[in-house]
Amino acid sequence: EVHLVESGGALVQPGGSLRISCVASGFTFTNNWLHWVRQAPGKGLEWISGIYTRDGDTMSADSVKGRFTLSRDNTKNVMYLQMNRLKSEDTARYYCAKKDGLGTFRYWGQGTQVTVSS
Repeated sequence: EVHLVESGGALVQPGGSLRISCVASGFTFTNNWLHWVRQAPGKGLEWISGIYTRDGDTMSADSVKGRFTLSRDNTKNVMYLQMNRLKSEDTARYYCAKKDGLGTFRYWGQGTQVTVSS
């Protein structure tokens, strides 16, 4: 059974940095794409970044490109999202997600809250 557990969310001041993590289990961590999806208050889900765990290849949405960096540790089955130069509009619940064989986001963690405010 796939399990995704996020952690590291916090209250951060604008311009600050934060790293959140996703621990994965129940599947072969390497050779998979893992993603971060966020949901701001009152808004829909927004895909922001994905990483191919075998070689570390990443993709990011324009809204976070240049500020957020995705990485992984294949020895620990952990994916990280380093967020720099945070803005108030980055306030959201951040979810770790994995697609199924049909390309649909099927597996989700419980999310971790990131709040950017002074």
